[in-house]
Amino acid sequence: MRRVVVTGLGMINAVGNDKESSFKAICEGKCGIDTITLFDPQNYSVKIAAQVKDFDPTTVMAPKEVKKADRFIHLGLKAAQEAMIDANFADIVDMERFGISAGSGIGGLPSIEKNSIILENRGPRRISPFFIPGALVNMLGGFVSIEHGTKGPNLSSVTACAAGTHAISEAAKTIMCNGADKMLVVSAECAITGAGVGGFAAMKALSTNNENPKQASRPFDTNRDGFVMGEGAAALILEVYEDAVERGANIYGELIGFGESGDANHITTPSLDGPARAMKAAYKMAGEPKLDYINAHGTSTPINDKNETAAVKELLGSKENCPPMSSIKGQIGHCLGAAGGIEAVTCLLAMRDGILPPTINNETPDEDCDLDYVTTGSRKAVLNTVMSNSFGFGGTNGVLIFKKI
Repeated sequence: MRRVVVTGLGMINAVGNDKESSFKAICEGKCGIDTITLFDPQNYSVKIAAQVKDFDPTTVMAPKEVKKADRFIHLGLKAAQEAMIDANFADIVDMERFGISAGSGIGGLPSIEKNSIILENRGPRRISPFFIPGALVNMLGGFVSIEHGTKGPNLSSVTACAAGTHAISEAAKTIMCNGADKMLVVSAECAITGAGVGGFAAMKALSTNNENPKQASRPFDTNRDGFVMGEGAAALILEVYEDAVERGANIYGELIGFGESGDANHITTPSLDGPARAMKAAYKMAGEPKLDYINAHGTSTPINDKNETAAVKELLGSKENCPPMSSIKGQIGHCLGAAGGIEAVTCLLAMRDGILPPTINNETPDEDCDLDYVTTGSRKAVLNTVMSNSFGFGGTNGVLIFKKI
């Protein structure tokens, strides 16, 4: 089986419009959650979210082309451009051996909402001809592949909040099985709309701490009351280890393990067993290494945080065997299908810089959440092997393990 390494990264989220500024802000504990401005939230029970700020889509698409794609595609193009530049392909690349693996949980919800309103108020003839091709999840990969000329496999994962993680593991499988030599993985989400916020709020999944948005997302804290919606995108360049070494690429890390599982339990309530099995599968594939850090799914919901803590302890045998684990969703909200990609990029940058990103807003200990969540600010650490967890509605789970080379 061919070895797979990461040689390029890109990221955009509520605290930064590129990977370096985002990662710096995350490590400094800055919070991008505030009152929603993408639509008028006055009549909603939830009025807060973690929006991307100061982003101009004409920086990634020609002005006349912007209307042809939903915002999640704009964000994905931004992250993909950064990752491709970062990978620094100076030589000619065989683009027929260069593929795309995209991920999104919902896709073009703003376009769906907008055109549904047009249909209701103005009739079917006024629906935009760009509606469908601009809203489909797989068009994220479609637009990115056209932008960069990749002609290898063009795949898409639509697995709720695990989509970004599954897009990475699908890309790795493609390279390992010789379906491609390089894969551009991109995950993106923009669901901060009336329908998106209203829908999650109706499920009682979101925090209603509208008066204190910076403190609303509180992973592992006893007073957590739900997640805060975020938006953003991430991109990673995966390629064959030998090719990366031969071209002198900067290698952020090697993907040495991934695991996937299904809960078969409930459409929205996470189980303990499903995440635990995904972690065990990734851990076994990686050769059961010493883990130096775990980037938690850590949504700030009562059940997820408790179950994830218990699953990690089950994986490693006891609390004493568990490494530091933190969630960055207090800083950037829950970016749904983009979360796994953003958190994988964060893991690789943490390993590069030897720093543990903090869990912010964790102030009141929960007896069911009793691990080291890095709650007093980021701290230096030697990180050789890191794990990233993602769990989604429908009981779909994904786990990644990277190691430093």
